[in-house]
Amino acid sequence: MKHVTLKILNNLENYICQFLLVSFVAILFAQIVLRNLFSYSLAWGDELATYAFVWFAYLGAVYAAKMSAHNRVTFQFKFFPRWVETFCTLLTDIIWIVFNAVFVYLSYDFVFNKMNLFWKSQTLGVPMKYFYLILPIAFAAMTFRIIQNDYLKYVKKVDLVDPETRDVQDMQRSSGKNATHTNDRER
Repeated sequence: MKHVTLKILNNLENYICQFLLVSFVAILFAQIVLRNLFSYSLAWGDELATYAFVWFAYLGAVYAAKMSAHNRVTFQFKFFPRWVETFCTLLTDIIWIVFNAVFVYLSYDFVFNKMNLFWKSQTLGVPMKYFYLILPIAFAAMTFRIIQNDYLKYVKKVDLVDPETRDVQDMQRSSGKNATHTNDRER
């Protein structure tokens, strides 16, 4: 049970993003079908799809941070000793964490202290506070994932490879195997 709970928590952003993606695509598809076939639309459909997309985008950024998939310019480190790359990567992560912390503070203050309780969404009638709540949640979760990755990378010595790099490496390995099989057949 503990293992399943940890797996769910470790992949929470992924599950929520999948749910949000399916939700806003289904809502938009329903809107298109209703408008084109029945000349009718759900008044709340576009608004809910928009908010689902916004939450999807922010949680997608958290998931990208978890996967170490945010863009980084690292080509220049090939010309320097390894410690320079480590230092610069840690420094940029610290700057990123400070930025996130400031944004968590500002967005939390906005959502819970400055936002008028009577601001409601146009068609859903839901207080806007619930839609804007994604800001402190996403930046706090992103900070947690950055710290988690740095712990795995620098303390546990786990080699974190972003998914795109892993896919390129897999393609290179498979093309190498195909070349070997082709050479074997030619002999």
